[in-house]
Amino acid sequence: MSKLKIGFLGAGYIAGVHASILARDERVQIAAVHDVVKSHAKQLASAAGAKVAHSVAEVLALCDTIYITTPNTQHTELAVLAVEERKHVFCEKPMATSIADAQRVLAAAQKGTTVFQVGHNRRFAPVYAELKRMLMETHRPHSAHVKMNRGELLKPEWVGDPKITGGFLYETTIHMFDMMRFLFGEVKTLQAVGSKHEYDETDEFSVLLTFANGMHATLASSADASWLFPFERVEVFCHHATLVTREMESLVYSEGLEGKHSEYSTHQFSKEEKWGYAQENRAFIDSIINSQPPAVTASDGFKSVELVDGVYQSVKTGKTIVFE
Repeated sequence: MSKLKIGFLGAGYIAGVHASILARDERVQIAAVHDVVKSHAKQLASAAGAKVAHSVAEVLALCDTIYITTPNTQHTELAVLAVEERKHVFCEKPMATSIADAQRVLAAAQKGTTVFQVGHNRRFAPVYAELKRMLMETHRPHSAHVKMNRGELLKPEWVGDPKITGGFLYETTIHMFDMMRFLFGEVKTLQAVGSKHEYDETDEFSVLLTFANGMHATLASSADASWLFPFERVEVFCHHATLVTREMESLVYSEGLEGKHSEYSTHQFSKEEKWGYAQENRAFIDSIINSQPPAVTASDGFKSVELVDGVYQSVKTGKTIVFE
């Protein structure tokens, strides 16, 4: 079987992460890289043994599988174009940065016949996979508290520019909206408050969510919280039990009236595995090779955009957002 020819649109940090993983997969060949910053394209192409492409069209002509790793606000047009050109697509999160654009990508992906996967890597992280297993098999969740903070929006510079990110929640916190759906099911309602402190956008959020299964959760996200471990945390409260993640390093759980503690640690994994990057790339290529649906669909990508949009709408209007 001939190798899948991979093309990268965007040659920043996350493209390098994916390329280094794909370079070890004998089923694929990284064939072309395009970036508007030519030095970035040259650097990634050189590392991957690929050709520097001078246009998006050139990448599409050379490759059958496209990784969209451009800045957030550029994802929509490239995703729709690649699907219409009948390419398999791995689109980094967020799938889009507005409901209208997310609907365009969703419609194109559902109409297309190729594999379309969204880059919500945390679903594949061993800590979250183990938490999901426990919630499905041994611990029925009652409520949860979720947080994802950043220390600042200064490094790199673009993370503080909504014209590039689509807004703070689209750049970072969208991971946890997808994670809450992954762990707890569909969101029924949300109500949010937000405030502005350090940056030219709303940079602090508190959200109350209810789920179709009857549970409820809170989410907090700050853009200027300093870098305090763990910046990302999920606490799930069950019957005489608490399950707590510490980033993607460990899962600690206490259960019983005596509070017996246990810990699941990922210290033995590489960062690529801890964060789920290796697993999500393998799953994407598996889906193409085996003609199977992707692990994270365009519908999943749409739902996470819908939740982020709902938070912004609730902050703006003061109303509770109800989802169908």
